Amino acid sequence: MIGPFAGLASRSLFVFDPETAHGLSIAALKTGVVPACRVPADQRLAQTVAGITFPNPIGLAAGYDKNAEVPDAILKLGFGFTEVGTVTPKPQAGNDKPRIFRLVEDHGVINRLGFNNEGHEAAFARLSARRSATGIVGVNIGANKDTVDRVADYVLGIRKFYGLATYFTVNISSPNTPGLRDLQARGSLKALLDAVLAARMEETMRHGKSVPIFLKIAPDLTEEGLDDIAAEATSHPLDGLIVSNTTLSRDGLKDQVQAKEAGGLSGAPLFRRSTAVLAKMRRRVGPDLPIIGVGGVSSAGDALEKIRAGADLVQLYSCMVYEGPGLPSTIVRGLSSLLDREKVSSIRELRDTRLDQWGDEKL
Repeated sequence: MIGPFAGLASRSLFVFDPETAHGLSIAALKTGVVPACRVPADQRLAQTVAGITFPNPIGLAAGYDKNAEVPDAILKLGFGFTEVGTVTPKPQAGNDKPRIFRLVEDHGVINRLGFNNEGHEAAFARLSARRSATGIVGVNIGANKDTVDRVADYVLGIRKFYGLATYFTVNISSPNTPGLRDLQARGSLKALLDAVLAARMEETMRHGKSVPIFLKIAPDLTEEGLDDIAAEATSHPLDGLIVSNTTLSRDGLKDQVQAKEAGGLSGAPLFRRSTAVLAKMRRRVGPDLPIIGVGGVSSAGDALEKIRAGADLVQLYSCMVYEGPGLPSTIVRGLSSLLDREKVSSIRELRDTRLDQWGDEKL
């Protein structure tokens, strides 16, 4: 019944402004109004990435469950993993409202939220309360807008959540915090990775385990920028990359009214550019470094195309605004059907099979 329910619920939420609708959807997950949708286990979809065994390759990207309010309810929708945050050390309100805009004709979303969240302490309390729960929950960490030391904020995130996170995402790719993307420049990135990975080493000794760290990058990088990130990623003991965050580009949009809003664009219009950047990064870092592909995924075909372009795992978020909470289970089931068609024993066999086509795309 989740299919009809999801369609009706999604259309009903469009009565509200986007941020109110988001809050209502979180409340619905908290109260159990949204039914669980377990997907049949398919060992062809399971794989081990960065030392973590994922039951399927589809995850929820950061930005939805900013304050770690509903990770377990999200996992029950059929996701193989979820990511909370972005969480900053201190609570912050983010940018002025309105700050989320639907581009219905384009199946896109523009946001300029600005890392609005309740801070480390609130997320820590909620994640501590589910400490005994199963399921893969990553923690996406960021820096406060008014911080005097961005690198120190990321280190605080590693230290605070080390005993709770299945993996970390170091988010330096949001366009909505002034200057944040400057951390993608090679010198700044080296200093950040040096500090974060040193903190991980100390926490590994304290906790007796090494928690994987992923770096989330923007889709608006030049070829030279990709070169710099690849060089630092491969020269540090980083566990993987997430490609990519939202874009500042407005190319090809039908809705030219909402397109004028400032912020990062996500959803269907991001698919082509983010997939090209993914393939270009895969070429640069080689076959071994894990990559999570994000951007414009609304179907099993889209998810598989990310994998063919070089992704090990795939995340989605904005397309659920239009497709509803049944989307992850639909995609996972669809992937199983596609593997039947392809006659392969593991989805890993399809990775990189369209690497050259996507890698040759012009940015």
